[in-house]
Amino acid sequence: MNTVIVVGAQWGDEGKGKVVDYFAKQANAIVRYAGGNNAGHTIVVKGETTILHLIPSGVLHKGKVGVLGNGMVVDPAVLLKEMEGLARKGVKLTSKNFFISERAHLIMPYHRRIDHAREKAKSKKGKIGTTGRGIGPAYEDKANRDGIRFVDLLNEDVFEERLRAALKEKNAYLKRVFKEPGFSFSAVRKEYLGYAKRLKRYVTDVSLLLDGMLVKGKKILFEGAQGTLLDIDHGTYPFVTSSNAGVGGVLAGCGVAPYFLQEIVGVIKAYTTRVGGGPFPTELTDAVGEHLRREGAEYGATTGRARRCGWFDAVVGRYGVRVNGFTGLALTKLDTLTGIDPIRICTGYRVGRKQITEFPADIRQMAQAKPIYEDLPGWKEDIRGARSLEDLPRNAIRYVKRLEALVGVPFFLMSVGPQRQQSIIIENPFET
Repeated sequence: MNTVIVVGAQWGDEGKGKVVDYFAKQANAIVRYAGGNNAGHTIVVKGETTILHLIPSGVLHKGKVGVLGNGMVVDPAVLLKEMEGLARKGVKLTSKNFFISERAHLIMPYHRRIDHAREKAKSKKGKIGTTGRGIGPAYEDKANRDGIRFVDLLNEDVFEERLRAALKEKNAYLKRVFKEPGFSFSAVRKEYLGYAKRLKRYVTDVSLLLDGMLVKGKKILFEGAQGTLLDIDHGTYPFVTSSNAGVGGVLAGCGVAPYFLQEIVGVIKAYTTRVGGGPFPTELTDAVGEHLRREGAEYGATTGRARRCGWFDAVVGRYGVRVNGFTGLALTKLDTLTGIDPIRICTGYRVGRKQITEFPADIRQMAQAKPIYEDLPGWKEDIRGARSLEDLPRNAIRYVKRLEALVGVPFFLMSVGPQRQQSIIIENPFET
């Protein structure tokens, strides 16, 4: 196959960075199609940890092309800092191996301030748990046709016109609604025109670039951010991100024709986590939940916040398979379950007197949902050295097979540790 899409199957933080890193070995280009620096992908290579927020994690392999699609919102200051960090690690991004869509929208300083002010003003119950990076307000301006794109930034007259109009509205909004200070036109203009000088060499028509590569038979890996349950349309609204984190974001966020898209790999954790507010039926607030958090290092790569942890939710898994059309799954953090006995799997929900097995849209139903559990025996053996399914303990194999049966698609890959090589490869979709 020439295209593989990697999508989070749960609430994000599934370990997509490691999965992308593996598949990137055979790809010519790796493309981020949605989100901004509210995402964080962690890769561990030879004991060295690299955390990326905007740049596709596959660029850690030599000779790869990294692409930021038009579906993203980009904070140029964060991007430049990330590029500098990679350069110190010996990963140099040039105008020949790194590209930014001219149609991608910019995160502006007022987006960040509005983001913080809104979250601060909400009641505790109503807080979304935003990262405060300005993602939501930037997408809001995009939908309202008030956004500023990279193509606008590269035309000084256009940029000044759009910035002046934006600041007139945003400054009034910040001062009158939140009693927050506004921004100086000259200061923001100077800052962002400085970014334009440093980034203009990377800006191009990404749709045209990718189409040309695909026509020539090049292999492209599309890298998702966040997860299906955080998708603006298909997630646990309103406790979601502001973009299409699911597979639908690829077409809109890259300008690639649908007939090019082939394998769709969902990344799913061997248990469940989420960050921020919103319902979470299988959440554990006991010693088992703390074990998962500790052994799985469940702290946000972007914010450092502790993640909420719970048992595997097959209702969520089946939903992710259905709305994304996964052809296979990558199971991550199986090793974190070592030492837990029994291991529970949620197979459905009970809402009042009603039993449901499909994911509801009604957030109130989700908040009331009580998980229906099935128990399986655990294992004590260290599985981090396993490199084939046969290397796993019998109970671990039994657990994996039960998850496959419940969600309805096979596993392509299983991660048994944080290191790049600590994986069991069942099938590589680039080789099918």
